Order: sequence, then structure tokens, then C-alpha cells
Amino acid sequence: MAKITDTEITAYIEENLPLLHRKKLKKISKLTLKEILERKNPYLFKAKFVTTASDFMQSVLSAFLSSQEETQFGGFLEGLAIYICSKVYGGRKSSATGIDLEFEREGIFYVVSIKSGPNWGNAGQIEKLRTNFAKAKRILNTNTSKKNIVAVNGCLYGRDLPEDRGDYLKLCGQRFWEFISGRKTLYTDIIEPLGSRAKERKEEFEVELAKVTNRLTKEFLEGFCLPDGTIQWKKIVEFNSSVIPPK
Repeated sequence: MAKITDTEITAYIEENLPLLHRKKLKKISKLTLKEILERKNPYLFKAKFVTTASDFMQSVLSAFLSSQEETQFGGFLEGLAIYICSKVYGGRKSSATGIDLEFEREGIFYVVSIKSGPNWGNAGQIEKLRTNFAKAKRILNTNTSKKNIVAVNGCLYGRDLPEDRGDYLKLCGQRFWEFISGRKTLYTDIIEPLGSRAKERKEEFEVELAKVTNRLTKEFLEGFCLPDGTIQWKKIVEFNSSVIPPK
């Protein structure tokens, strides 16, 4: 087993986190009112007694961006985990369906599916995970001499017991980060470098968000409000859900 240094981890984060930030800025600058209204539940915002265009736009933008951000940041942390494992155990990104990482440690070959948190899927999705694990094991046993293959569902944060799920292991939070690095404290060691220049990035993002919010609020007022400012909820629902989308 090799070791990865804090300097290497910090260097990876400082190189790749700004890329994620620029991707976020590019995404938000290109957001359209159509994209926002089509992806969010209009009934929810009506039930929350949203009455002004500005409140509506801030609410739907916040909900939209929150789901986008979790997905994008989960992808970044997955990349970090694969990078660390590559340095320590020679891990690599897997080409198998539904498998994110594969590596060998102490005579055991691991196939790993990485998820953000422990409560990531319903029964159907978990069954699909099991199918992907079984297929990956079958292919590896056919194409290589590897016999001792263990499937792992790794979760970037949280905890969930039992770890042994019969046909695979579920390792969350500290246990996952230790599993791919051999370092018990890795799950907390990465906190500080992740926060580097966070304030600066947040301020830059909020400037862009303000511009987008103002632009989309103006479009919303023109397209979905009466001249007196009343929100036309029926028109919003029709735009979101009608069989034939209104032009």
C-alpha cells in the first residue's frame, strides 16, 4: 500500500474545485425561465402561499439549484475518492455498468458503486445495484483470473448498518473514506482544503445569481402575471403539465 499526502489531496482539490465552480457559473448564467418552470412542482409553491413574483422566482431557483449542486458536488467528491484510491491502491475508474471504481487490496478485488449518502435509492434502484454488481463479478471471473471479488456500495457521507448486505458491503462516511485510502481520519482531513477560498467563490456566485434572478423575475412578470402583478397559477400549471405545452 502506498500513501497519499495532504499536499497531494489539497493540490487535487485546488485544481478541480474551481472547475466545478466555473461550471456552476456557466450553468446558472444560461438558465431559462422555461427550464426552471418545467422542472419544478408548481402545486408546491402555490401551497406554500407564494404571492409575489420575486418570492416565486427565488423559491424555484433555490430548489432547482440545490438539487443541481448536490449532484455536481457529489460527482466532484467521487472523483476525489477515485484519485485518492488510485494513489494508494492503484484504483481506477471502472468501465463496467453502474460501477465507479475498481481496485485490488490485500488479495481482494473490489468493485465499488459510489453514492452521495446512505439513503440514495428505493427498492428498485437497490435491486438494479445488485444486478450491476453480479454482472461485473461475472465478467471479471470470465475475463481474468480474479476469484475473490467483493462488491461495495460506498457512500460519501453518513452512516448505515449493517455493513454486510449479503451480496455486497455498504460502507458510509468514515468507513468509506478509510476503505479507499487506508487512513481513518481522511473523512475529516479533507474538510479544510474543501473550504479554501469558499467565501470568494460564494460571493462571485451570488453576484451572478442576483443577475439571473432579476432577469427571470422580469420574464416571469411579463409572461405569467396580470398587469396588476397577480400570479396566474393556472397558466403556470398549464405550462408545466398540459399535454400540449402552450407556446
